[in-house]
Amino acid sequence: MKPVGLILFGAIFFAPLIVTAQSSGFNYDEARVPKYTLPDPLLAADGRAITNSVLWERVRRPEILTLFEDQVYGRAPRGPSGLSYSVIETDQNALDGKATRKQVRIQLTGKRYGPRMDVLIYLPNQVKGPAPLFVGLNFYGNHTIHPDPNIEIPISWCRSNSKAGVVDNRATEKGRGASATRWAVDKILARGYGLATIYYGDIEPDHKDGWKSSLRSYHLAPGRTQPPPEAWGAISAWSWGLSRAMDYFEKDGKIDAHRVAVIGHSRLGKTSLWAGASDERFALVISNDSGCGGAALSRRAFGETVKRINTSFPHWFNDNFNRFNDNEAACPVDQHMLIALMAPRPVYVASAEEDKWADPNGEFLSAKHAGPVYALYGKGGVGVEKHPPVNTPVGDTIGYHYRTGKHDVTDYDWERYLAFADRHFKPAVKGKSNQD
Repeated sequence: MKPVGLILFGAIFFAPLIVTAQSSGFNYDEARVPKYTLPDPLLAADGRAITNSVLWERVRRPEILTLFEDQVYGRAPRGPSGLSYSVIETDQNALDGKATRKQVRIQLTGKRYGPRMDVLIYLPNQVKGPAPLFVGLNFYGNHTIHPDPNIEIPISWCRSNSKAGVVDNRATEKGRGASATRWAVDKILARGYGLATIYYGDIEPDHKDGWKSSLRSYHLAPGRTQPPPEAWGAISAWSWGLSRAMDYFEKDGKIDAHRVAVIGHSRLGKTSLWAGASDERFALVISNDSGCGGAALSRRAFGETVKRINTSFPHWFNDNFNRFNDNEAACPVDQHMLIALMAPRPVYVASAEEDKWADPNGEFLSAKHAGPVYALYGKGGVGVEKHPPVNTPVGDTIGYHYRTGKHDVTDYDWERYLAFADRHFKPAVKGKSNQD
């Protein structure tokens, strides 16, 4: 496939450069972004122009999905036939009566003593009937998202972080509520949405040898001691875990499985995008500051690069992705095509002013250049040609904002996501809808 499409270079309107808390030795200057050509999502491998949604779904979408599987994230297996679920705890009067709390244990290999993950679910008690839901992975354990003393503490390996209460790579009671500012539990429930979260280390520990103690080790071909170059990486494994949670949501009559939004921040934003691309059951997809390998265009080589991410985190992607270290132009896909894989479902991309490492402009441009695929369905894209000013949300079925502040998830972000969900899911609670 010859890369065709728009040649983008030089500087466009953008906010003043802020380089605080960014890794040195990398490009943060729009004037130094190399000239590049984006692969055209609407040109099939055989040269056919994709002019309607039928051709997109039958021809081009499968091609692009396969390219991302083979060259970037790796191909995950189907869910195990013996998947088992058990509700290990429930309370219909949680959080002072505002919510029903469920904690569900899922055996990820269908084996009783194999890898497992615990899903924490809060459902709003004021909603009659099945509730729409946000689901996302968390970094240090379900107990960190809220000070609720009844949330289970994970037993899986954790990255070192004293602020999150991790001691000797194990979560502790000290971490309870440590990440509460990122989750806006009360705000989500008040708007009539449920929230589900899973500690990502339950699915696979986040280090280069984490696969050896995770579900990926259960899927090696006979005689192999290492995954092959095209095999799934950790991001694909984490995404696969989100799909297994979705399997459960479809069985829970209190959850509206047709209105589930998958959300992720940073590396878990990369994960939410890949989950949304590979599993079309997710009705809405949100990327928060996902950067390289997530929403940002790789060809811009702005902030974190493909080589840097593959060097620092060799387990995130498949080994074939290393072919594009310092060689982004050779990759047959770029991240606008990843966002296009969500079409016609709503997708939201968010950036932060001080997070140059994640390349906010590259994230915006990916969202923008996914627009022609959405147009095949009569759906609107970001609706603007140039990067919007800070705190000015834009978009229709593709949403985007660029807020003040650092690499984080804030109440501002959640207000935008809830308004976006209200618009596309319809208000979960009468009189509670806010529009962008």
